[in-house]
Amino acid sequence: MSRKSHKLDLHPIYNQGDKIDAALENAMDEAEEAKARELEIICGKGSGQLKKRVLRFLDRKDIRGRYNRIKKDPDNFGRVFIYFKWK
Repeated sequence: MSRKSHKLDLHPIYNQGDKIDAALENAMDEAEEAKARELEIICGKGSGQLKKRVLRFLDRKDIRGRYNRIKKDPDNFGRVFIYFKWK
């Protein structure tokens, strides 16, 4: 059972709205499968729209129950961490 962190870089698809949610969904699935302790999402600094989209995705009712907490990186505006708690 792996406890490492997973990473998702959204830079390559930042302007492909239909692929963003799918990429987030897949990253969550992979992190859960691996029992990762954290998932790092790199959304970049830019205008902040991509980060807002990521946070809206994470706030969805069907997604909220899948992770323990979220941390916005205080040193890097373009990064969000999702933490999982496993029994």
